[in-house]
Amino acid sequence: MSDETVELGVQLLERLEHEELSLAEVVDRLETITSDPTTTRTILDTAEKRGIVDREDGIIRPTGGRFLRFQSEVVEKKGDFTCRRCGASISTGYFMRLQAGEHGPFGSSCIRKVTGRES
Repeated sequence: MSDETVELGVQLLERLEHEELSLAEVVDRLETITSDPTTTRTILDTAEKRGIVDREDGIIRPTGGRFLRFQSEVVEKKGDFTCRRCGASISTGYFMRLQAGEHGPFGSSCIRKVTGRES
């Protein structure tokens, strides 16, 4: 587990547009970064310690309210990509620009799902 992976996961949680998510929904988003359960747990623990999320009874509530701006923090690139969430082949990839680094690519519906623009 790298510090960069943990930081990317924490920053992803910080930018979610949901009022609350189930633990399973949060893990679905974090699996775009890591499939390692220990790293996922470390990301959640770190986010909670920093006050980025509140956890209670399997419900995660982001506290930040710092949503991604689609024009400047989500960039679109043309090319041959595989969506990090669903595995589909895509010709337009959407990448999140977080302080810890760029995260993606995602297809158009998966980027909305991961960020919380669509349930």
